Amino acid sequence: MSIKHPIIAITGSSGAGTTSVKRTFEEIFRREGVAAAYIEGDAFHRYDRMEMRAKMAEAAEAGNQHFSHFGPYSNLLEELEATFKSYGETGNGRTRTYVHDAVEAEKYGSPPGTFTSWREFEPNTDLLFYEGLHGAVVTEKVNLVQHVDLKIGVVPVINLEWIQKLHRDRAARGYSTEAVTDTILRRMPDYIHYICPQFAETDINFQRVPTVDTSNPFIARWIPTPDESMVVIRFKNPRGIDFPYLLSMIHDSFMSRANSIVIPGGKLDIAMQLILTPMIMKLVERRRRAL
Repeated sequence: MSIKHPIIAITGSSGAGTTSVKRTFEEIFRREGVAAAYIEGDAFHRYDRMEMRAKMAEAAEAGNQHFSHFGPYSNLLEELEATFKSYGETGNGRTRTYVHDAVEAEKYGSPPGTFTSWREFEPNTDLLFYEGLHGAVVTEKVNLVQHVDLKIGVVPVINLEWIQKLHRDRAARGYSTEAVTDTILRRMPDYIHYICPQFAETDINFQRVPTVDTSNPFIARWIPTPDESMVVIRFKNPRGIDFPYLLSMIHDSFMSRANSIVIPGGKLDIAMQLILTPMIMKLVERRRRAL
């Protein structure tokens, strides 16, 4: 962790909704005049799309049906930790971009499924912002938790997470339901061992819970809307959280435990603004006083 060069990380599984949460952070950064360096977790995958398919085929042929992006072997986690460490010490580091589709290919000048070249962060940023699969991962070789000042988990209940992934991958990537289901099954051991444990390390978890039937996510025709959901917000350390203020500002919210508040799904953005803005500004002000 660093006073002069703080790091914020959002972590969540594929289909969890971390990209939507990232947009809320970007809005706060713009409004408050915070200059952020950005890392997308996909940038630290070890293999490009074609290489990953080849590695998966090799693993399957050798009897491993669970080779996935969720595991440390298919990601540059040691390099990611080195980047976090470098930024915390100097405010410098590097990243790249994984090109997902034709729109991004036109923007970055690289084919879909490949990486851009490595590039240095913009100088004189106030903080580093990470969004991806492994923002709070701990393995035998790496410990990202020790470098991150504010760790956010985005964790819908599992059936909702699967519904969101199924709809996204079919609509945006052209995958069949069967292909997405196979991916979910292949990733399950790594999900259990490397994704879930992170949410015990995060400072705040946002967990969306649908209030409609999601018993069979593989046949769900629609993603439950925010108004068909509640969000459980869990604070690892509730000290300093003004729960009476949050309850007064977020109508129809309530406390479910001493460290948890439950809000209507449609109020998530305002809740994030109320909770996260002072936390971000505390990091920024602490940095500016230290310079």
